[in-house]
Amino acid sequence: MALFIRQDDNRSEFQSRLAAELQAKAKERAKLADRPDGVDDSQYIKGTKTTTSLAWVWIAIILLAVGISIWLMIVGLAQR
Repeated sequence: MALFIRQDDNRSEFQSRLAAELQAKAKERAKLADRPDGVDDSQYIKGTKTTTSLAWVWIAIILLAVGISIWLMIVGLAQR
């Protein structure tokens, strides 16, 4: 790996040949790697549901609850 990071012009022929061999091996390993394609290997999505059209209602309820909580804290602190 150090050969890839430091690439000087004063390399010997052996160093150049070794670097080329290591790069070729790395490319070959990358081709042979079994990477998931995102379709067949997506078992974690199995059994989940999509978001319904009423998701905005839940967001509004949560925002309303947070707003009321903040308002009650402000009113409680003002009465002290």
